[in-house]
Amino acid sequence: MQIKKLTLTHKKDLRVILEDFQLVLNDGDKAVIIGEEGNGKSTLLKWMYDPALTEDYIESTGERIIGKERLGYLPQELPEAEKTKTVYEYFYEKEKFWDQTPKDLAVLARKFGLTEEFFYRDQQMSELSGGEKVRVMLSRMMLSGANFLMLDQPTNHLDLESITAVNNALINFPGNVLFTSQDHQFITTIADRIIEIKPDGTIADYYCGYEDYLEKIRAQEG
Repeated sequence: MQIKKLTLTHKKDLRVILEDFQLVLNDGDKAVIIGEEGNGKSTLLKWMYDPALTEDYIESTGERIIGKERLGYLPQELPEAEKTKTVYEYFYEKEKFWDQTPKDLAVLARKFGLTEEFFYRDQQMSELSGGEKVRVMLSRMMLSGANFLMLDQPTNHLDLESITAVNNALINFPGNVLFTSQDHQFITTIADRIIEIKPDGTIADYYCGYEDYLEKIRAQEG
């Protein structure tokens, strides 16, 4: 994925979130977008997934180039339209669900610490715990063949079991992962690239893990 000369501006107050933002994500990158609260991390991620999702409140200029990537997006909250579906309905509307053998589903279930029977639950998505929702949403993304996962604060409201399952699944995921997070332990475990949005809307891009990033910041400040 490549982003060229992207500028994002709030329609309401004309505040510029990002200006002339450039980014190239390479095969296999697992990158985190960090920065101060409210500086547009989630908006940037949402725009990169689908610019139409931000049209109501953001004016954007720039170019988004996608090759063969098959994008999967995890929002902070389950969309309203999905809340009343049962777990089984949530999965069966995806054609690839029907192509899976019992063995395939067993492998997918194990990745996220679920049982095969979980996919057939007659329980509404809104009734799942926060950790179950995230694991189910990520499972469906992988089931759908997504090779570029875009995750907005994926560890919010997760219990330890769910965090461990998500960590393991993402560490072993062969495609790209781009995510926002304030969970330092999760960032340390997953990210091999740090994209920092500065308070002035500029970007600093570090091709390293989180601990090395912190060392670089301390050296710059020292």
